[in-house]
Amino acid sequence: MKVQFFYLPFILLLLISCKQESPKVSSLVDYQGDETYSVISGGTTVGYLKAHTLGDTIHIDYDYKNNGRGPTMKETIVLNTDGFPLQWNITGNTTFGNTVEEQYALSGTAASWTDATGSDSTTAENALWYVNQSGSPYSTILTARSLLKSPDYTADVLPAGKLTLKKMEKTSITVDSTTVDLTTYALAGADINPSYFIADSNQRLFAVISPSFVIVREGFETKEKELRAYAEKYSAERFESLQKTYAHNYGKKVRIANVKIFDPNTLSLSVLSSVLVDGDRIVRIDTPDARGENEVVIDGAGGTLVAGMYEMHAHTGDEDALLNILAGVTSFRDMGNDNAVLEDLIKKIDSGVLAGPRVHRLGFIEGVSDYSANNGILVSSEAEALAALETYHDKGFYGIKLYNSMNGDWAPAIVKKAHEYGMFVCGHVPAFSNANAMLRAGFDEMTHINQTMLGWVLEPEEDTRSLLRLTALKRFPALDLNSPEVQETMDLFVQNKTAMDPTLAIHEVLMKARNGDVWEGTKEFIDHMPPNAQRGFKIALADVASPEDDQAYREGYDKIVETLKMMKDKGIVLIPGTDLGGAFFYHRELELYQQLGYTSAELLKLATYDMAQYLGDEDLGSIAPGKLADFFLIPGNPVEDIKAIKTISMVSRGGTFYYPSEVYPSFGIQAFTPMLKVKE
Repeated sequence: MKVQFFYLPFILLLLISCKQESPKVSSLVDYQGDETYSVISGGTTVGYLKAHTLGDTIHIDYDYKNNGRGPTMKETIVLNTDGFPLQWNITGNTTFGNTVEEQYALSGTAASWTDATGSDSTTAENALWYVNQSGSPYSTILTARSLLKSPDYTADVLPAGKLTLKKMEKTSITVDSTTVDLTTYALAGADINPSYFIADSNQRLFAVISPSFVIVREGFETKEKELRAYAEKYSAERFESLQKTYAHNYGKKVRIANVKIFDPNTLSLSVLSSVLVDGDRIVRIDTPDARGENEVVIDGAGGTLVAGMYEMHAHTGDEDALLNILAGVTSFRDMGNDNAVLEDLIKKIDSGVLAGPRVHRLGFIEGVSDYSANNGILVSSEAEALAALETYHDKGFYGIKLYNSMNGDWAPAIVKKAHEYGMFVCGHVPAFSNANAMLRAGFDEMTHINQTMLGWVLEPEEDTRSLLRLTALKRFPALDLNSPEVQETMDLFVQNKTAMDPTLAIHEVLMKARNGDVWEGTKEFIDHMPPNAQRGFKIALADVASPEDDQAYREGYDKIVETLKMMKDKGIVLIPGTDLGGAFFYHRELELYQQLGYTSAELLKLATYDMAQYLGDEDLGSIAPGKLADFFLIPGNPVEDIKAIKTISMVSRGGTFYYPSEVYPSFGIQAFTPMLKVKE
């Protein structure tokens, strides 16, 4: 039948309206197939990251082990056609063994997620990127592809906050006549410091980089040091910029007026006074209203001035150096590092290019094994260990630290030679040895209280290079501290005048943190932190798989506290350090020592004057004419309550002044105190 002309327009309209739109192309159409990366720490390949993309789905396998520990993760990510996640499943175990079962889903406008802190949901009118809690770094490139399409390369993300992508520079890498054009990026907003990564010209991930750790595309492992250098440069540039902006070098005398001064000799506060600084030294202590010509006057508003504190278990990096200064920690004892990186960092701190504490270096000596901590100098014989000692002596290190994979039988010869040089010796208990052997070898200090206590609960063949050095802490509740075995170790400490560096704060986190609960030591500052940092303070480190495990770890921690109290009562010197980066956690370390019988005033003295004496720093540790101007100001009275040190309004490091309320916003941290009045 012939269609009449009159009906033709209506038929055409019907055909057009019924025509289906062409399906959108997958956001991953150009990224199908396999990608493989090597994880490298300290120049050694320690694991891998593998990604397989099929259609809109990416499967990721991420596994590395350094120092006998590391994460094992598997991820499945499904993206929509605009490149945002619709589904995301992450399973595996964290570095210290905590089980991970993390999920994210977007259905219409309903976004929901479950991580270690619990479950939550929200309405998202537009698809957003989810910042995972425990996944691999591969999602960095997926997020970046979205951010490159966003205004100012910035976008809101879930569960909270914003991410900002910054292009750093274009570069290239050549291996075996193959050249890859690259762009380096910084991704900021989720945490206190940016993360850095590199993409190729097709926006495929090439590397994730940090000053000590690199994940690089397979076949380019030989370029690891070159890639790390980019991260070192970007981090240094960031902190050099912060130093230029926030370090106050007034160029004339500075008077801190209207303050009380903590005196470590009397364990009390002075009457209201003023402290005059000229250059890097304290020159005079006057009445609170004293004034001189051409002085900068900082009004201390009746607060308390305390000498700079010592973080005695640090692993120095530029990312924590300034944060420690802001926390009143003006001196570090570095317990092991990349020696070249540390040497360069100290030069920059000493020259004023970077903010940072004064650093005392311990040379790290580790044995070669599958469990090695890839740091310092690795050795495979007693002769090599003695040669490493010579190297550290020649480079001016004040002492050495021996580590897990080193053969304990070498310790007596190493300690003897070190003491002939006048060098200090401390360390872990090497695997298959015990604290008694190291005490008899002549250790000046034992590192980590668990390292000593494990000798009371382990069998000789058990290997502490693995996570056993954590999981065996569940055996501590059964310990009888009055047993002959325990008292033999205590007697050796006393006889040899060996000190203990317990790192109590990290044991609190390892043994008492639980998924979904705020870490006890962060409760005073967690609300001031960036969103993802807050999530991090609500995760267990250990795998607490049962109520029995929960009880064993909690009671094991109590046994640690009981052991340390016994040590203090016996006169064994306790050394305050964190192995957690210091800063806010250093405050927590001191706070925990109250359980051992210290008063707040005694803790101030321990953290300042006592540690200066311990390290031979005659110009530090108290506030007096002629001393170096390392001190900090707090509004409260720390003699009455040690927690007062957690709110710091001003810090001087050698006459360079910092005001935390000015600097903290650069880290995404809300200030704790108002800005002081400064008259220039």
